[in-house]
Amino acid sequence: MKKITIAILSFILFSFTTIAQRYAVIDSKYILGKIPEYIEAQTKLDQFSILWQQEIDQKQTALDKMNKDFEAEQIMLPDNLKKKREDEIFNKEKELRDLQKKRFGYEGDLFKKRQELIKPIQDKVYNGVQKLAIEKQYDFILDKSEGITVIFADPKLDKSEEVLRNMGIK
Repeated sequence: MKKITIAILSFILFSFTTIAQRYAVIDSKYILGKIPEYIEAQTKLDQFSILWQQEIDQKQTALDKMNKDFEAEQIMLPDNLKKKREDEIFNKEKELRDLQKKRFGYEGDLFKKRQELIKPIQDKVYNGVQKLAIEKQYDFILDKSEGITVIFADPKLDKSEEVLRNMGIK
C-alpha cells in the first residue's frame, strides 16, 4: 500500500512539473518564406552560387582538355617535357581545388555571403520568437522545419551548471 501511495504521489508531482512548462512550435522555413527580404537575399545568394559554379566548371573543362591532350601526346614527349606538363596539370588541379574551397568551403565566399545577406533576417526572426516567448511566457519554442530544434529556452531552466557541479567541474 505504501508503494502505491508513493507511486501516485510521484505521478501527481511529475504531472504538475510538466504542466508548469509552456511550449510552442514554429516553422522557421514557413516564416522565412513569407519575408520578402529573405526571398530576395536567397535569390542573390543563388545567383552568386551559379556564377561561382560556372567559373569552377570552366576551369574544370580546361583541366580536362589539358589532361586529354597530355594523354594523347605523352608517348611522343621527352621526359623533361612530360614532367613539365605533369607539373602544370598538378598545379591546375590544385588551383581548382583551392578555388572550390574558397568559393564553397567552410567559411568560404558562399558562407560569408550567406552571413551577410541572410543572417540579419534570421536574427530578426529570432528576436521576434524571443519577444513572443517573453510576452506569452513560453519556456520553450521548438522549430519543426528541419527536425525538432529548440529555438528559445528560458535561461532559468538551463541546468548546465548543475550538471558540471555534479561532475566535479567548476
